Amino acid sequence: MNALQARIERVRIDGRDLISDIELTIPQARWTAIVGPNGAGKSTLLRAIAGLQRYDGSVQLAGKPLTEWPSRERARQLAWMGQQETGADDLTAHDVVMLGRLPHRPWLAPPTDADHAAVQAAMASTQSWAWRERRLGSLSGGERQRVLLARVLAVDAPLTLMDEPLAHLDPPHQADWMALARTRVAAGHSVVSVLHELHLALQADHLVLMADGQIVHTGAPADAATHDALRRVFGPSLHIAQIEGRWVALPL
Repeated sequence: MNALQARIERVRIDGRDLISDIELTIPQARWTAIVGPNGAGKSTLLRAIAGLQRYDGSVQLAGKPLTEWPSRERARQLAWMGQQETGADDLTAHDVVMLGRLPHRPWLAPPTDADHAAVQAAMASTQSWAWRERRLGSLSGGERQRVLLARVLAVDAPLTLMDEPLAHLDPPHQADWMALARTRVAAGHSVVSVLHELHLALQADHLVLMADGQIVHTGAPADAATHDALRRVFGPSLHIAQIEGRWVALPL
């Protein structure tokens, strides 16, 4: 069974179609990277399959229509991390990450020992435990991003959707994020990430390339057809090469 299947006929915002005629399959226990130029519709697509954006079409989560999942069960199955999320600046970093545990306990119930353990493990994995008592609004961009990553990890959902998770992260912490994605996939989870960093997207298991509101190619990052599609979309000056066993994309 695939983690998610979607048929998005159209997403229309302010009288304009942002994406149309999209068929998308997210494989189970794989890391899928969605790439494309600015304005290609990547974030809109991710919000649609997360159930956060109205669309014409259908989305199947774990073989069941997304609309048929009760909200709490869906929140346990699908974790979301958006761009530049706001509204929690007055909360401590620890409390922000604890929000990821809300789907796992009854309404107004206090956190359990399991919740506290999950939060500590998630913050340790993103190296954010040291500032757990600091307000989110007092953190730098990179620190804040690592707290938000911890929150989505604390949900421990089978499917995790992340929109530009590497924003504000320096290269060492980008590498740490990639290791976290690999760890989740090894445990049987599925990860979907919108990325601008092509050199990191080429390390994924499955690549989705978008342009002008449509999917123009899907395939393995190592495939020659994927490299050709990337050059068609980003321009012939994009050089794709293998260095020490990894594919990289560099401008000529």
